[in-house]
Amino acid sequence: MFLHALLFILGLGLLLLSARFFTRAAEKIGAFIGFPEFVIGVFIVGIGTSLPELISAILSVHHGVSEIVSGNVIGANISNLLLLTGLVAVINRQDIVLGSKYIFIDLHFLLGGFFMFTLFCVDGKISFGEGVFGIIGFLIYSFYLIYNERQENHGSTARTKQFPALQFVILVAAATGIYFGAELVVNNLASLAKDLNISASIVALTVLSLGTTLPELAVNISAIREGKAEMAIGNVLGSCVFNAMGVAGIASVFGSIEVPAALQNFSLPVMLSAGLFFYLLTHDKRMSPWEGALFVLLYALFIFKITVA
Repeated sequence: MFLHALLFILGLGLLLLSARFFTRAAEKIGAFIGFPEFVIGVFIVGIGTSLPELISAILSVHHGVSEIVSGNVIGANISNLLLLTGLVAVINRQDIVLGSKYIFIDLHFLLGGFFMFTLFCVDGKISFGEGVFGIIGFLIYSFYLIYNERQENHGSTARTKQFPALQFVILVAAATGIYFGAELVVNNLASLAKDLNISASIVALTVLSLGTTLPELAVNISAIREGKAEMAIGNVLGSCVFNAMGVAGIASVFGSIEVPAALQNFSLPVMLSAGLFFYLLTHDKRMSPWEGALFVLLYALFIFKITVA
């Protein structure tokens, strides 16, 4: 068991570190190509920080432990909404004003994505046909963001002149690291769950989902230091939408995804409730540190119920 736990931790570290290098290199390559700053921020950074969830999901289905996917998606969304947004609000130490219209469209897609994912899960599995709906939903969300950015900034771009050859090498090396890191994580998570005599979906719901949200936490802390707390909230919402629609949808292409009854009966309703609670709480267009502390407390209660109670 100790060996499996050690290899799981090493794999998770390799996965997160590689995802970080991949995102940084992709940002610079995107600037060379001439992508707008908004597109780089939303897609390259946003999807880059969700690569651990995506690659782990694909490999989980491939290795026949697809329950890891549903556990990781649900757990990552709960930790994103409750833990990460709560920490962002607490660390910011003053009210976060949510004045951007993007935030409220994101909120609508968040609820829609969570509702769609819940419909996927009610029969205990996510099929390829259902996953297609998730992919289409995420594409609609993506096109909306790009269209509105063009309307606001008239498609202005800023290109770097020199081809970033080193960044291309780093991108390839990081992609390789992501694959092998995810391979270690998935294989040893399944073995660790067997050693502990608990479901792999529960380990994914808690340990794996918390680990794979670390890139989002790092990005959000950087945004707070730059005085962009609202952007940090937007990053979290975008990641949740991608997890619910994109990760589940893409992973289902490689095989059906099992959703154990334990997740359907407790964790899935918690995820849906967290989305609704966040939606209602932010209708005054601000989030205070005290509300952030409440979110962190709710996440701690969720973990307590899963692991102890």
